[in-house]
Amino acid sequence: MNLLEVQALNSFYGRAQILFDVAFAVRQGEAVALLGRNGAGKSTTLRSLMGLMPRLRGRIALDGRPIAGLPAYRIARLGLGYVPEDRRIFSELTVRENLAVGRQPPRPGAPVWHEERVYELFPHLKALRQRVAGRLSGGEQQMLTIARTLMGNPRLMLLDEPSEGLAPVVVEQMGRAIATLKREGLTVVLSEQNLRFAMRACDRALIIEKGRIRFEGTMAALAADEATRQAYLTV
Repeated sequence: MNLLEVQALNSFYGRAQILFDVAFAVRQGEAVALLGRNGAGKSTTLRSLMGLMPRLRGRIALDGRPIAGLPAYRIARLGLGYVPEDRRIFSELTVRENLAVGRQPPRPGAPVWHEERVYELFPHLKALRQRVAGRLSGGEQQMLTIARTLMGNPRLMLLDEPSEGLAPVVVEQMGRAIATLKREGLTVVLSEQNLRFAMRACDRALIIEKGRIRFEGTMAALAADEATRQAYLTV
């Protein structure tokens, strides 16, 4: 069953069109990577799904319910969680206070998360729970942003470049965390440039280039398709 369906999605910043008839679907419990170079349209796609683009056309449905055009807060209440690339933590609040800000009640069809459960996913955060978030390292802030989003008990989580700028050991931790989320039944869409990270974490790949989907298939199919990787993913 498809939890997310996107059809003929076109998104704009002012007069500039960024996405062109983007279409894909994500099944319940699946992890899908949205791959592409810088400026290809990955972040714009996630922002469009989350209701953060100033102008768009097309159909976006979450569990069959149209959400295109809804404000972001209503989309979040329907069970779509978003981890932005710039993290957007509340730097003056503690780790625990940041988690409390994200809390929403459990919802049908989604794993149930609370403070102790997110500490199980990110044990390092538990020792830092009274620390002001602005004093965390970049990797710790990324863990906190994911944990805060989980506190909303999302049915589907959007992660924008979760490995960007992190040390290799932290990237490994992020990969394990995403694998755990998938085993818990959470549906995940992540945008990435790190192909190795995406291949470990995800079932399927979408490649976007100049605002258009150029490839859709399994990770195994992408791994076997050197021409596609060279055309759309190499720098």
